Amino acid sequence: MKRFILCLFSVLALSVSAQSFDKYFCDSTLRLDYIFAGDVNWQDIYLDKLNMMPRWFGKKNRLEEVPVEGNGQVIVSDHRTGQIIYRNSFSTLFQEWLSYDEAKSVQRSFENVFLVPMPKDTVDVCVRLMNNRREVMTEYSHMVVPSDILIRRVGFNRVTPYETLQQAADTTRCIHIAFVAEGYTDAEMPDFIEDAKIATQALFAHEPFKSMSNRFNIIAVKSPSVESGTSEPSNKLWKSTALHSHFDTFYSDRYLTTLHLKDLHDCLAGTPYEHIIVLVNTDKYGGGGILNSYNLSMTHHELYKQVVVHEFGHSFAGLADEYAYETEDIPMYPHDVEPWEPNITTLVSFQDKWQDLMDKKTKIPTPEKGSHPEVGVYEGAGYSLKGVYRPSYDCRMRSNDRPEFCTVCQRAIRRLIEFYTQ
Repeated sequence: MKRFILCLFSVLALSVSAQSFDKYFCDSTLRLDYIFAGDVNWQDIYLDKLNMMPRWFGKKNRLEEVPVEGNGQVIVSDHRTGQIIYRNSFSTLFQEWLSYDEAKSVQRSFENVFLVPMPKDTVDVCVRLMNNRREVMTEYSHMVVPSDILIRRVGFNRVTPYETLQQAADTTRCIHIAFVAEGYTDAEMPDFIEDAKIATQALFAHEPFKSMSNRFNIIAVKSPSVESGTSEPSNKLWKSTALHSHFDTFYSDRYLTTLHLKDLHDCLAGTPYEHIIVLVNTDKYGGGGILNSYNLSMTHHELYKQVVVHEFGHSFAGLADEYAYETEDIPMYPHDVEPWEPNITTLVSFQDKWQDLMDKKTKIPTPEKGSHPEVGVYEGAGYSLKGVYRPSYDCRMRSNDRPEFCTVCQRAIRRLIEFYTQ
C-alpha cells in the first residue's frame, strides 16, 4: 500500500509539473543571444537578439529548480505575477577568463547563448553572474513579448543534416545530446559519423551512463567546414572552419574551444538538441567543457575517448577538475568558500558534499601515501595544490589513466540524469 501511495504521488507530481509547463510555455524554444563584456573590475551583459526555434527539448518538470548551481543562472518570470516559471544554471568562458591576469588589464567581450522554453505570454528574463565567492557580481533583466515581430525564426527551414545515433526509450522525457562536426569537410563527414559513434560508445562504457543509456537521445549534426582541422595560433595556423575553434585559449596550448556560440547554435537550429558535444577533426591533444554550454574534444588523438568523456563530465554534470598544477596555481576556488561543484571541497561545508559516503575511520585529509580508500578527502584539486580537496585518489575527472568516474562523481551524474528524466 505504501509503495502504491508513493507511486501515485510521483505520478501526480509529474502531472502538476506538466500542467505548469503547458500553462506558461509552448513546445518551442526561445534562444537568447547575449554579449558578456568587461574585466576583473566590472562586468556587463548586453542583449544581442532573440530567436525562436521549432521545438523544446529541455526539461518540462521541476522548472524552477537547478540540479547544480553553476557560475550563473538564467531566470524566467511571469511578467504579471513575478512568479519564477523557469530557471537553469550555466558557466561561461567569460567568467573563467576573469580569473586570469589578462582580465586585470584588458577588457574583452564573449558571446553566450541560452535556451529557455518559448513563453505563451510576456515574461521577464534575468541573467545573473556569480563570482568565485558565489556572490552575484552582475545581472541583467529584460522583457520578452512572444508576439514581438523582431524575434528571429531559425531552424524552420535549411536545417543542418543530421543522423540519429541512438533513440531514447521515451523521447518525451529524455536527455538530448548533439554531436557537432567541426573541421570536417563535406568529404570527411563519414569520418565524423564514425568519430561520433566512437564517442557514444566511450560515454556509455562508463557508469552511470551505461546503466541509464536508454534515457539519452543522440544525434550527429553534419556541419561542414571549408578546411579540414582546426586553428593552432601558437603555430601561426588559422583554418576556415564551421565554428572557428582553436587551441591556445587563454594562451594554454591544449585548451581547445570556440568563442562563436551563435554560429554553434545556428548549426543546431531545428535539430533535437540540448547538450552539445563538438568533435574537432585534429590529432593534437586538447579539449574543453563548460556547464550547459558545450563540450569540445579532439577526435584523432590516442586519448580521444578519455578526453571526450572527461569534458562531458564538465559540460553535462558540472564536475570540477580534480587535478592540480605543479607549477601553476590558478585561484579559481577561495579556500574560505565551499565550491558549488559536487566533487571538490574546501572543507568549509563538507557535510554537504560526500561525507555521508565516507568510512568514519578515514582521515580528513586522507594521506596520499599508503592504501587509498574508495572515498576520502585528498588534497590537490581545482588547479590548486593546497586548500582544495577531491574525493578519490584518482578519477576520470583527474587523469586519463583512471578508467572510470569515482563513487562521488557517479552519484552526482546519476542524480542529474534522474533530475532531467523523472
